[in-house]
Amino acid sequence: MIEIDWAEEAGRLRASAEGEADWNRMVAAGVVRAGDKVAVDVGCGGGGMAKALSEALPAGATVVAIDADPDVLEQAREHTGGAVRCELVSMDSGAEPLRKAIDAPADLIWASASVHHAADQQAAVDALASLLAPGGRLALAEGGLPARSLPWDLGVGEPGLELRLDAAQDRWFKVMRDSLPGSVPLPYGWTEALTRAGLVEVTTQSILSETPAPLSPERLEQVVHGFRARVDRLNPEVTDLIVGHGQGHGHGHSVPLDAEGLSAEDLATWELLLDPEGEHYLGRRSDLAVLSVRSIHLGHAAR
Repeated sequence: MIEIDWAEEAGRLRASAEGEADWNRMVAAGVVRAGDKVAVDVGCGGGGMAKALSEALPAGATVVAIDADPDVLEQAREHTGGAVRCELVSMDSGAEPLRKAIDAPADLIWASASVHHAADQQAAVDALASLLAPGGRLALAEGGLPARSLPWDLGVGEPGLELRLDAAQDRWFKVMRDSLPGSVPLPYGWTEALTRAGLVEVTTQSILSETPAPLSPERLEQVVHGFRARVDRLNPEVTDLIVGHGQGHGHGHSVPLDAEGLSAEDLATWELLLDPEGEHYLGRRSDLAVLSVRSIHLGHAAR
């Protein structure tokens, strides 16, 4: 069994906020509307979208970044440079603590890869929807397609390594969800969840982003570190890893180590690829890229 420690993820979340600055700015420009006065980033992680929202909104607007871990929130505070109000609140605590933290009806609420860490995801969506001003929008960045960075054949191990990592992570995700105290299934899609929360004009937009090979040294390092975190999470021999990479669900839980499902052969291959001293180290390759498709589900509060 292993215990969540979100503080251990704080540095990686900050690096992600910095590395995805362009994507965050692009998306923020698309979701902000003229006249918006209050925007909220729930489960803000390193503060990447909170910072982008503060730059996209007019002068005098308020941006609130919310997370449940103080170390993560401190990274967001540093990244946003004082332009954003940071509040320590758990999404599982219900609507009222969130309402007090925001202190005004929100024109826009953004939640990326965070609602799926709430024990009751529909209740979390309901709570967020209740914080909207008339005509306000709730944007959930959840799902999409798995990112791709590696060639199918790496010259070491069995081809298709990244595909099997994705499959193992899916199995791990089910165990993570089942292990949350009070976990409630969500047997329908995010657009249905937004509709059940009383929102209207519900839509989905999926955004493709690509950084072709060769990656810059900084981006390559981020990709390799991302693989390291994912492999460690799925390695039953690792005892001090972190469960999950979401941002701000706000409580610990444990997950059985025997449930993740990377084969011994694939684990051995990953160790070769992630060894900075080894001949197969990914960080010295020039053929890694980043291709991802992320989905944003948007619902409007009635006017």
